[in-house]
Amino acid sequence: MMKRLIVLATALGLCTLAPVYGQERNREQQERGGRGFGGGYVPPHGPQPAQARQQHREAIREPEGHPNVPYVTHEGHWVGHEFEPNDQRFHLAHPFEHGRFTGGFGPGHVFHLEGGNRERFWFHGFYFSVAPFDYAYVADWDWTSDPIVIYEDPDHPGWYLAYNVRLGTYIHVMYLG
Repeated sequence: MMKRLIVLATALGLCTLAPVYGQERNREQQERGGRGFGGGYVPPHGPQPAQARQQHREAIREPEGHPNVPYVTHEGHWVGHEFEPNDQRFHLAHPFEHGRFTGGFGPGHVFHLEGGNRERFWFHGFYFSVAPFDYAYVADWDWTSDPIVIYEDPDHPGWYLAYNVRLGTYIHVMYLG
């Protein structure tokens, strides 16, 4: 009888912890969203090509407390997506060598990560890898559930941008098929 009570008490204890954890996570996301990034915001479109962004660069101010990572403000500014024409990090000998991503772009297509890591992750049968130069920006990604949106990169052929809805940050990714 005592054993059953302990099992029941343990089960009840776990049930009461789950809502508290969920409330805490929601509070953190709301706080993050109130500062102009993350918190469930999904940009209506990807970044403008480099020439169009050049004129807006001075108008974007860094939100207080934001980590030093590429992110999108709630006004739709893609901060950290600078373009250097001779930057060899973005040069691919064979752009789109594994084909092109056909799962859908933008806010109407929010996917949830289903597994993997920075070298290879997937959702809905589509596979991607993070650009090695962006590895530092994915340390806090949850590879089993984070919601992401894919956008085309207007400046770097063969690369896509994966925007993490939970964090409000984005990275360069390559489609693997």
